[in-house]
Amino acid sequence: MNRAPMSARWLLTLFAATSTLCACAGGGPSDYVPDAAEGQDESDPGAGGSSGSSGNGGSGASSGSASSGSSSGGESSGSSSGSSSSGSSSGVTSSGSSSTGSSSGGQPDSGGTAVTGPCDIYAAGGTPCVAAHSTVRALYGAYSGSLYQVRRASDKTTKDIGVLTSAGFADSAAQDAFCAGTTCTISVIYDQSMKGNHLRSAPAGGAKKTPDSEANASALKLTISGHTVYGVHIPAGTGYRNDTTSGVASGDQPETEYMVTSGTYYNGGCCFDYGNAETNNNDDGAGTMEAVYFGNSTGWGKGAGSGPWVMADLENGLFGGQSTAANLTNTPLTSAYVTAMVKGRSGTFGLKGGNAQSGSLTTMYDGARPGGYNPMKKQGAIILGIGGDNSNSAQGNFFEGIMTSGNASDATDDAVQANIVNAGYGH
Repeated sequence: MNRAPMSARWLLTLFAATSTLCACAGGGPSDYVPDAAEGQDESDPGAGGSSGSSGNGGSGASSGSASSGSSSGGESSGSSSGSSSSGSSSGVTSSGSSSTGSSSGGQPDSGGTAVTGPCDIYAAGGTPCVAAHSTVRALYGAYSGSLYQVRRASDKTTKDIGVLTSAGFADSAAQDAFCAGTTCTISVIYDQSMKGNHLRSAPAGGAKKTPDSEANASALKLTISGHTVYGVHIPAGTGYRNDTTSGVASGDQPETEYMVTSGTYYNGGCCFDYGNAETNNNDDGAGTMEAVYFGNSTGWGKGAGSGPWVMADLENGLFGGQSTAANLTNTPLTSAYVTAMVKGRSGTFGLKGGNAQSGSLTTMYDGARPGGYNPMKKQGAIILGIGGDNSNSAQGNFFEGIMTSGNASDATDDAVQANIVNAGYGH
């Protein structure tokens, strides 16, 4: 395992920096009630500020209710029905915080004295972020660009949603004002790293032959350290992708990936993923992707109990351990907010998970890769909410996600988890 050198003094500094944020207990998503616009699909006209152009319509929207039945046996076989899911998720209704407009751009600011973000921690550990996505908060302490873009249903214009001047939380008031009297979808999730790996509606693929829907921008309201924000609510049929990325691991190169998701909204469909995938939207065989999966699919591997679990989607298999047999050390993660992490290394991989509101990460698996997956053949696209071949019968919630260059040390992962906890999800 790669372990970046790190002094005790440096670790104390990182944890002290993260403690400047709220570290409260309790809180979580309330019952989800979709509005009439959920599943609406409008293709994105491009990144940037407001635009009056309309996009190409896509199909494949479906309701966000829990699925039933078992998942199909492979991503290349097309969309599968979801297996049992627990709970319905969505936004915590809370009072909105005031803000003044949205910021433009999509790169970290070189100045400022903002609090430490997870990408600052990864950079200090020698494994910098190559992708950083969130509609909730800035993932660099000095980031002052846009977090995401919304598209208005009434006239198809778009607006970038930036961060507040304090704390780096999303300017949800700007979205509320822009979308008043109509509905909006999330047309772009901006990459906060310098790599420009922005996410837009996923194109057609081998499993689903039409583009995926954009997420309803107001479907997942929550609070984070007292600020009202919106996560990305992904029912089956919704998904995001970037096939032309920069800096993402390819071949057998190492990486660390995590997402903050929800342990109360999931299913067994294929596949609620965030991470590395094929660049041609097809199933290119074992080892051609490496993404964080979260859900309770049992069509390949599984963990203990009935899930949901963090697993690695390595293409043609979701793995909760070295094989498709149940890994009893991979325990269900059922908290309102969940940190789910995959560690990709040459010859080995790891899985970690934890409560994004409290506590530390638990190692669910760390060891050899499954047979037929060494060496890896990663291609470096980025997906969210779907499988590598655009299988899109899964559901889940997404709040933030990061991909790094290189495999982060355990100490760095621990510091990142502390940062997530102190961000104050649900408070």
